[in-house]
Amino acid sequence: MSEVHPKISTKSPPHPIKVRTVDVAVIGGGIVGKACALGLAQLGLNTIEIAPDLGQTVPSPEGDQWGQRVYAFSLSTQKLLAYLQIWDALDHSRIQVLRDMRIYGDRGEKNDQLHLSAFEAGTPQLAWIGESNLVEHILDQASRFQNKLERLTDVVEKIDTDHEGVTLNLKNGDVIQAQLVIAADGANSPIRSELGISTSEESYSQSAVVANWTCTYPHLETAFQWFLPGGDIIAMLPLPNKQVSMVWSTSPENASVLLKLDQNGWSDLLSTVANAAIGKQLGELTLNSAPAAFPLRKIRASRFIGPESSPKIALIGDAAHVMHPLAGQGLNLGLRDVAVLLNILGKRESFRSVSDPVLLRRYERQRQGDTTALLWVTDKLKRLFSASSNPERQLRNWGLGLVNRSHFMKQRLIERALGDIDFE
Repeated sequence: MSEVHPKISTKSPPHPIKVRTVDVAVIGGGIVGKACALGLAQLGLNTIEIAPDLGQTVPSPEGDQWGQRVYAFSLSTQKLLAYLQIWDALDHSRIQVLRDMRIYGDRGEKNDQLHLSAFEAGTPQLAWIGESNLVEHILDQASRFQNKLERLTDVVEKIDTDHEGVTLNLKNGDVIQAQLVIAADGANSPIRSELGISTSEESYSQSAVVANWTCTYPHLETAFQWFLPGGDIIAMLPLPNKQVSMVWSTSPENASVLLKLDQNGWSDLLSTVANAAIGKQLGELTLNSAPAAFPLRKIRASRFIGPESSPKIALIGDAAHVMHPLAGQGLNLGLRDVAVLLNILGKRESFRSVSDPVLLRRYERQRQGDTTALLWVTDKLKRLFSASSNPERQLRNWGLGLVNRSHFMKQRLIERALGDIDFE
């Protein structure tokens, strides 16, 4: 009688489904998402952060080259990072204090400019300039030692809500059950789309070309911004060691041309734009990074929290709003979302859960005013300085000079840019 051998399967066993139950799930791995996840864990909430790129710590920047993603950190951002115990841990040799800002109109006339001064406003600084990966590296380091925070390298494929909370189905088959979900998953937010939250979105038909330069003249802790005929905007942000970071907002066609320039091409171009004022202010510029470009648009979500059928979700950062970089406030606006959310959840009444609709509506009300005002002002400035008719050019250049002569108006502009917020 022949032996009967058992069949041996060559297939791998199915992935065992893991179900995790947490207080809050943060979806997104940028600065805003990482800061929010860390802050929630510091409040004592069991938190999980989910993003496809959380597997490795962002390397600490070092050397003479600065990263391409450079931000102006407002006072509100500095206070949030200090509250998270991050600010003092940053390498401050790579952070440049900004004490002055000079904005020039497109006629090249002396009176067509606006000068904002920290000294005149009675504040130590207007902002700080630093790299994205400088902050992300320290956030990653701090998150590793926070026992209330778990980080998952994965993608959310499906989201369901009911009266008990939110269920997230991950790509690897695991399941997360959370009382509250924070969508920090960027301008094209899949969570926002799946929830059916509409947006008002408009392309500026422009791209931002970014690059870093060394300069022969000291920048004197000053940011410069030139509005050019035709709607282009060039900003030069100061960096340590006589370096500057350029953001040139221009047409996609011109952006393609700029990306192909070598050092000689850039030198010839910068010697002619803005009436050669860039060289007069900063001297000879030497390219210190590979230029990159990204499209510019305005986005505003119709809601900053989930719809009535899915109320246990809050949108923060680019998932809620995207703005033109001419005011340098995009990241600061997103981190103010985080600050307000942490304040509300940290001060919530003892009988309220973290997903209580009352708390979420508080968050939405507090953020909509700040967001609407800043998006509106930035959009109107962009359109005003893109206009090409002579009356409009005269109006905008006259307006720069008018504001420059008004201490009250300049004080209000600086206060708005600082975006102060208190933590108790």
